[in-house]
Amino acid sequence: MKLQDCQFIDANLIMYSVGSPHPLREPCRMVLKKIKDGLIQVVTNTEVLQEILYRFFSIKKPSLAALAYTSLVEICVEILPVTLHDMDLALELLKKYPDITARDAVHAATMIHHNIKEIFSADSHFDLIPEIRRIPPEL
Repeated sequence: MKLQDCQFIDANLIMYSVGSPHPLREPCRMVLKKIKDGLIQVVTNTEVLQEILYRFFSIKKPSLAALAYTSLVEICVEILPVTLHDMDLALELLKKYPDITARDAVHAATMIHHNIKEIFSADSHFDLIPEIRRIPPEL
């Protein structure tokens, strides 16, 4: 499978699906089920894995960290590295779109580098980057 035929998956889909009750929990779980059933092919990057570990270990929930991390690794076609090229592109995106976060810029840069056009994310900041298209879990 070519990477450009995949969608990128953001950390928040996994975190909402395993974390505390939240209105996005079920929509995120429905997307993840479609991925597990092979209806959707996804990739992510190493920074997303870092986000998951950071978040759950910072709130002293190591078992959720392990569950979320393992679940994401298992469903992804590939885990992309974050390279210097990606970081250079992230810097350019931050200059061009000052209302996005650095983390979102890194994900978008990884996507652009690999010609991945869509991201599953609850984060509306991605809507500010016209080079990619966000697919919210509610769809």
